[in-house]
Order: sequence, then structure tokens, then C-alpha cells
Amino acid sequence: MKKALMLAVAALAVMASQAGAQEKKQVVIVVKGLDNPFFEAINQGCQKWNKENASAEYECFYTGPASTSDEAGEAQIVQDMLGKASTAAIAISPSNAKLIAQTIKSANPSIPVMTLDADLAAEDSALRKTYLGTDNYLMGFKIGEYIKKGKPNGGKICTIEGNPGADNILRRAQGMRDALSGQKGLTALAGEGGWTEVAGCPVFTNDDGAKGVQAMTDILAANPDLDAFGIMGGWPLFGAPQPYRDLFKPLADKIASNDFVIGAADTIGDEVAIAKEGLVTALVGQRPFEMGYKAPTVMISLIKGEKVDDPVFTGLDECTKDTVDTCIQK
Repeated sequence: MKKALMLAVAALAVMASQAGAQEKKQVVIVVKGLDNPFFEAINQGCQKWNKENASAEYECFYTGPASTSDEAGEAQIVQDMLGKASTAAIAISPSNAKLIAQTIKSANPSIPVMTLDADLAAEDSALRKTYLGTDNYLMGFKIGEYIKKGKPNGGKICTIEGNPGADNILRRAQGMRDALSGQKGLTALAGEGGWTEVAGCPVFTNDDGAKGVQAMTDILAANPDLDAFGIMGGWPLFGAPQPYRDLFKPLADKIASNDFVIGAADTIGDEVAIAKEGLVTALVGQRPFEMGYKAPTVMISLIKGEKVDDPVFTGLDECTKDTVDTCIQK
């Protein structure tokens, strides 16, 4: 009898614990895809927040489609999360800014919506409360400055981009063009500042590293006089590091002398090691862990109706072969 009573008490305790867990409201992070180490760093920040705030009434919930190229999948997840009673706020990294904007409009949510890592287009910004992440224009501008420093007289360049509907990547490309040309708003370079974008560029890789390396291989074959690559996301370096190395090792001396220049985004995976090997001129990196760690706090502030800046920028890390040992903020 005593044993039965103890078991009953234990069962009630478990049920109470489960009920408490179920009562927790979720501040949701939806990323472009779970196959990208950049977004896994965001997840690690989210999980650290959970660990440090185990007794909070909110928990950080991280999700996204299996593949970064699955735009429709991300939109469906956003729709599903906005329809869940447990969702108290949501932070979205839009793979396709227009599609996500339409999803938000259709859902007409009563909870706070913010963007993370990538923003909505300017005309849709009223659909979210704030943007948390990189100043993407500045990031692209800095990539352009490194390329321009390496080849001040200009040359022929190809831009490697990700998804044509990703606002963050488009902003980076614009920043790079503005830095190279000394002008604002050019959609392509045709001699401005001495720089010309070659035929077939920009190349859109849909965040696929192997596709990016293959595209660069093809561009180099078609343009043996190419002077530079501007890579707006680190996909070829962290997504296909060995093929990237194989492609650029024969150009190592030209990269070292700035006869050939490569400016690339991000500092994750093998990227810093590749910089140390001298196979990229400069990296301008984001801070995805910081994004994931800060997002729950920002969402809770929005839930409470507190004033939140728009945008909330996280910083940048700049790495060259000479600074790789000290360039990443710890």
C-alpha cells in the first residue's frame, strides 16, 4: 500500500512537471534551413539562453526547414508557428523576403513578429517590430573595401550570391558595388570605379556550397582574365571547403600578391583556416551565436510592450591571413 502511494505521488509529480513544461510559452526562431552551420550557431545561442533562463516562463524554440533552399517549407513553418497557441513571439530569417511577408500578412498575427539575420524588404518593414542581426549593407561595403584595397585600379569581378529573394544578400551586394564604384545604387558594375561585372554574374547559388564552387570554376574558365570574386555568403568556403581549396590553391601566389582578390562573407566552419592558408584575401564575419542568444530577450521585451530599437545590429569580425589568430570576438 505504501509503495502504491509513493508511486501515485511520483506519477502526480511527473504530471505536474509535464504540465509546467507545457505551460511554458515559446519565443520561436525560424531560420532558412537546418543544413547550414551558420544557423546552427544561432541555435547554440538560443540553447544557451534556455540554459541560463531555465525558470523563465518562456523558452526559446528553434526550427526551420531541413534545406536552406526550401523557401516554401520555411513559409509553411512560419504559418504553423503563428497558428500555435504556445507561440508568444517569433523571429524569422526570411529566405524569400516577399514570400515571408505575404505569409505574415495572411496570418495577421496578434503576437510580436521580428526578423533575425535577414530582413524583409523596406516596403514590408511595418510587418515586423524590429530586425536583429548584421548590418548587411555595411558588411558588403567592407568586403568591397578589401577588394578595392587589393586592386585599387579595378578590374573584372564576379559576385557570388545566395537566394535571389534574400534581402540580406542583396543588401550586401549593393554595399560591395557602392564601395567599389564610389557611387550608390548601381545594380551592376560596367566600368564604374574601374570595375566590371563579367557576363553570367552575379551567380545565385541558393546557399549551396558545392554549387558555388562549381560556378566559380566555370566563371574562371570562361574569364581567365578575371581579377576578383566578391562572395556574399560563406557557402563555398564552409559548405565545400575542400573543393574550394582545390580550386584556389593554384592561385595562392596571385592571391598573396593581390593579383587576384577574393572578399568573402562569414567566419564559420573552415573559413578562418582557409584565410590562414592564404586562399581568401579577407573575410567579413557575422556573429550568429550572438543573434540566437539575444533574440529571446528582444522578443520578451516586445511581448511586454517595452521600447526596442529598430534595427538591433550585432557586430562584424574582419579576418585576413595576418589577423586570423585574433580576429574573432570571443
